[in-house]
Amino acid sequence: PFADDLADEMEDVDFDDEGAEEPDAEAWETEDDDGAEDGMEAQDDSEVTFSLHSASVFCVSLDPKTNALAVTGGEDDKAFVWRVSDGELLFECSGHKDSVTCAGFSHDSVFVATGDMSGLIKVWRVDAKEEVWSFEVADLEWMEWHPQAHVLLAGTADGNSWMWKIPSGDCKTFQGPACPATCGRILPDGKRAVVGYEDGTMRIWDLKQGTSLHVLKGQDGHQDPLTCVASNQDGSLIMTGSVDCHAKLVNSATGKVVCVFKMESVAPKAPAGEGEEAESNSVESLGFCNVMPLAAVGYLDGTLAIYDLSTQSLRHKCQHESGIVQLLWEESSAVVYTCSLDGAVRLWDARSGKMISEYRGHSAEILDFAVNKDASIVVTTSGDHQAKVFCVQRPDR
Repeated sequence: PFADDLADEMEDVDFDDEGAEEPDAEAWETEDDDGAEDGMEAQDDSEVTFSLHSASVFCVSLDPKTNALAVTGGEDDKAFVWRVSDGELLFECSGHKDSVTCAGFSHDSVFVATGDMSGLIKVWRVDAKEEVWSFEVADLEWMEWHPQAHVLLAGTADGNSWMWKIPSGDCKTFQGPACPATCGRILPDGKRAVVGYEDGTMRIWDLKQGTSLHVLKGQDGHQDPLTCVASNQDGSLIMTGSVDCHAKLVNSATGKVVCVFKMESVAPKAPAGEGEEAESNSVESLGFCNVMPLAAVGYLDGTLAIYDLSTQSLRHKCQHESGIVQLLWEESSAVVYTCSLDGAVRLWDARSGKMISEYRGHSAEILDFAVNKDASIVVTTSGDHQAKVFCVQRPDR
């Protein structure tokens, strides 16, 4: 029923109208000395702003149990746990000596983990607001909690992936190739994890045995470093994204590549004089829809591609003015959220390929965001040193 309601609602939205505001905003920008910053700041759709960070805020997670708490980490070597409803600080996760790039709550919201670039990981008990465990590894690339247990997984620049029981600290390592483990994800069954590496390879690990079940390399792997991995709801399919601009769909049971989604490169918008960087494009984020056989891939050139998994074809291309940083699907509908370097969060209907709404409030690029379970709020973090809470609830959803 939701799908049909949404379709009806879409017809009432005047998309031309939304676009009409754009030139206006640009006109303002040119009149002011500070240019784009002021233009971006003019509109603030957020309900709550958290501004205790004193530098770029790199990461955010919501506590899974209540969605009432957020943890953010930033370039100021700080991480904070705060209340989403009013931005009130609960406690600071102190003691980091480098940018906090990873932060997240355990599946039951009992613990929160914070990790910095230099590889110092700390775990705090949320109700007691106290540190219960810490450990130091090589430079940290990514970190994730187990979906059903107090187990933490992290990947490092030396190619290792680490797994710890919290708070006992019992530990296991999974040795990858001698290059950074750039991205990783524990599969929904909780027994396997998929890890992507800088050399373009991808491994599926058996977490209990500590052995690698499948290795994709050479033609099966990517030609460039992996940037992101995702799995569908039952863990049967994995998708990997890479700097090589390809997204690969992999059967997690057989380790075989089912298909490759290639994005033909869009001509560079910047003048050729600016060197070759204008041409570079890569997959920055990807994810599966829970309610339809769809997958979304977000590219650095601003393309959001919606692929139909049943026909393995491109269904829609939604263009952004600037690069997509991250995307997330709504849990129970075919709506995909994107955040981009232009500082906006956008909601897209994956069936029609049309934009549903757009939220602004940051004066710099959005670096990370999280959506709560009932898709009523989005929490964003940005290079403007702030985190913001946006209400995105609509009567039809």
